[in-house]
Amino acid sequence: MRRALFWILLLLALGGCGEQQQAGPRPPVPFHDGDECHVCGMLIARFPGPKGEAWVRGGARPLKFCSTRELFGWLLQPDSAALAEAVYVHDMAQNDWQHPDDTRLIDARKAWFVVGSDLKGAMGPTLASFARREDAEAFAGRHGGRIIRYQDIALDLLVNLK
Repeated sequence: MRRALFWILLLLALGGCGEQQQAGPRPPVPFHDGDECHVCGMLIARFPGPKGEAWVRGGARPLKFCSTRELFGWLLQPDSAALAEAVYVHDMAQNDWQHPDDTRLIDARKAWFVVGSDLKGAMGPTLASFARREDAEAFAGRHGGRIIRYQDIALDLLVNLK
């Protein structure tokens, strides 16, 4: 009986070892004054417009980006896309363009984007991000541009932003 109890306890203890599974995607993390862009190294908080962040498999903290353009420039690289577990951007319907509220981040994969507006981000032209299509349409009505979805964003689109 003691031997059986020993083996049961040993198996239970060993069952707790190994890799823990994450229960769903990791949530967005607010930006801080000292955060640097993963692509260009610039301080993120100094710039207007929507920013982005991406959680990568096995990462202890998200990669942060000074603009949605920089985020997608990184994300659309073959090695990067395979690593990304969760991607977040600002919902600009709930943010001031000059000073986005870093607690207002949404799932980029479900967002609507306005490309070609008259407003600039950290690196010049950028993609304005919205949780709702109606908000993207209202923004495009005021600032120009066309509305696209996450899956429509490609490198040639980023290169040709004006």
